[in-house]
Amino acid sequence: MKKIATAYVLTCTLLIISIWCGVAIGSVHIPIEVLWNQSVDETAANIFWKIRLPRVLLAGLVGASLAIAGAAFQGLLKNPLADPYTLGISSGASVGAVMTIFLNISIPVVGLYALPTFSMIGAIITMVIVMSFARVVDRSLKMETLILTGVIFSSFLGSLISLMIALSGEELRQVIGWLLGSVSMRGWPYVQMIIPFVIVGSLMLWTQRRELNVLLYGEERAKHLGVNVKKSKYLILVGGSMLTGAAVAVSGTIGFVGLVVPHMTRMIWGSDHRHLLPLSFFNGATLLIICDLVARTIILPRELPIGVITAFIGAPVFSYIFYKQRRGKGVRA
Repeated sequence: MKKIATAYVLTCTLLIISIWCGVAIGSVHIPIEVLWNQSVDETAANIFWKIRLPRVLLAGLVGASLAIAGAAFQGLLKNPLADPYTLGISSGASVGAVMTIFLNISIPVVGLYALPTFSMIGAIITMVIVMSFARVVDRSLKMETLILTGVIFSSFLGSLISLMIALSGEELRQVIGWLLGSVSMRGWPYVQMIIPFVIVGSLMLWTQRRELNVLLYGEERAKHLGVNVKKSKYLILVGGSMLTGAAVAVSGTIGFVGLVVPHMTRMIWGSDHRHLLPLSFFNGATLLIICDLVARTIILPRELPIGVITAFIGAPVFSYIFYKQRRGKGVRA
């Protein structure tokens, strides 16, 4: 119990520090006094409230969404190589979002939420197709089969995105800028856009924390212990796809967060999903806030896409996990 309390204290402390670094550091330094007295530096105060704070909060929400979704997928599939990016779910969400931009889809009832809604639908459809196809190819649903299936569908969906880019006119810059992955100049409307999906999706996964623990021992044993496996799978897949779709809709495709964060959290604090899910949520927020800070300060005055930074971190970690698995030393979910 003491270990878990320490985990939450450290995790929350790191998150608070990363948030303050994210809002304070940049081409313009933000003094801490602007929190309670905007007249100290009105320019810095405007930058803080209108640009830096919404950007940092958006990065945190995107990172948290991808991390908790990755933790849930890894628990469901019993393998740490599973995440929204490697399973092709991010590509499905990207197709939904790009199609919305390309066709200029606007639904009066949905309004601002058209983009994350269609992105979420794309993520869910892709997840169902990938799982179904992989099960047809291999009834045991081995992880290698699932990842190869994800790669196949990611390539196909990538070609659809390329087709829409080739056919686009005025939307070209918007689509390409969005695909690179960024939380730059999004503002408060995007924070408001993602919050409902983060809340609903996270709660759906949180309700399945005990079921995820039981599913680690296999579906048959879970059934004997009273778990409604079909219902749990449905809730986990829909909740994870909802989070992925919403994250991709507001920030573009950002890879490896859902792979790295749950894996590192599991290594340090254990695999109990009652704590793994919330700790991954907080750590995911911290990681992406820091990555965004690096992306916008490392080559000032220019800015890197945030996906570049996460790929630099994620690719070696992915290689390490895969190597350990193939060597039989087992990094297990």
